[in-house]
Amino acid sequence: MNIDKKYVLTLAEEILKIPSPSGYTKEVTERIKREADAFGLSYEQTKKGNLIITVEGESDKTVGLSVHVDTLGAMVRSITSTGELRFTSIGGPSWPTLDGEYCTIRTRDGRDYTGTFLSTSPANHVFKDAGTKKRDPENMVVRIDERVKNKEDVEKLGIATGDFIFFDTKTEVTKSGFVKSRFLDDKINVASMFGLIKAFNDNNKKPVPTLKIVISTYEEVGHGAAYIPAMDEFIAVDMGCIGDDLSCTEYDVSICAKDSSGPYDYDLVSRFKDTATKHKLNHAVDIYPYYGSDVSAALKGGNDFKGALIGPGVHASHGMERTHYDAIKNTIELLYHYLV
Repeated sequence: MNIDKKYVLTLAEEILKIPSPSGYTKEVTERIKREADAFGLSYEQTKKGNLIITVEGESDKTVGLSVHVDTLGAMVRSITSTGELRFTSIGGPSWPTLDGEYCTIRTRDGRDYTGTFLSTSPANHVFKDAGTKKRDPENMVVRIDERVKNKEDVEKLGIATGDFIFFDTKTEVTKSGFVKSRFLDDKINVASMFGLIKAFNDNNKKPVPTLKIVISTYEEVGHGAAYIPAMDEFIAVDMGCIGDDLSCTEYDVSICAKDSSGPYDYDLVSRFKDTATKHKLNHAVDIYPYYGSDVSAALKGGNDFKGALIGPGVHASHGMERTHYDAIKNTIELLYHYLV
C-alpha cells in the first residue's frame, strides 16, 4: 500500500500550528472541514463542535475512528497589581516544561498579545529559590510583551479574565523523520486520519465498514466523544505512551489493552495485535495507568459498542512531545489493513 508521507507531515505541521485548546477549536475545525471537502466527504457538526466525517464502505457495519483536535492550554484567571497574568490550566500540562515558554493571549475581540510563562522567582541573581520553586499555576505568571506597570494598563489592552492563552507549539519535522511539537496529542493523528483517507483513494480501495471519523473537541477535559452516533466499533486513535515499564517506542504503533478507565474490548485488541503481526508492523501492546480516551468518554456516556485504543508512540506526553514517522506509518497501515 502507498502512504503519502509528504502529505501527512505537511498537514500535521500546519494544523499543529493552529491554536486549539479545549473550548477554542473553531479555527482548526474550519481547516479540517476544508480538507474533508477536498476529498468530497460529507460531514456533520454537533452542537458542541465535534465533526463527524463519513467515509462510505462496502457493508452495513459501521466503525468509528476518533481523533481529538483540542489541546492543552491556559486561560486568564486574574491580573496582578504589577501587570502580570495569573492563569488557570486547560487540561493537564506538564508545567515544569513550560517555564520560560512563549505564548499568545487572545482577547474576546480578537486582539493578540505575546507573552512568556515564568516562575514568580524567575531570576537566579535575585531569588534564592529560583531553581527550586515549584512550577505550577500558583507559582507562575504570564509576562506580557507590552508596556504595562499595573492592572489598569493591562485592562486598557482589552485583556480580561476568561481570555485564552495559547502555548507556542515549537513544531519541527527533522530530516531524520522525527516530529517534535507540543500537542502531537492528538493532532498528529488528525493528519493520520487524512493520510488513511488518501491511502484508500490512492490505492483504489474502500473500507469494508462505513467509517464515522469523529474529530472531537473536548477530549482533554474528559467529554470529547461522550455522544456519538450508533456504531458497531469505536476506536480511539490517540498517542501511545512511552516510559517506565511500557514496551512502546517512537517507531511503533501502540495497542492499549487497558487504561485508567478499564480494559478495552478483548476481541478488538486481539484482532489489532493479530493484524499488526500478520503484516509485520512494529507494534507494542501496553497498559496506560494514567490515561483516558474518547472511547472511555463514549462508554461513560452510555453508548453501546466494542471499543479499542491505538496510536503512534509519543515520547514526553503533555510536555515537549516527539514521535517518528515510522510510528505514524505503522498506525495508518494497521488501520488500513484492519479496515480492508
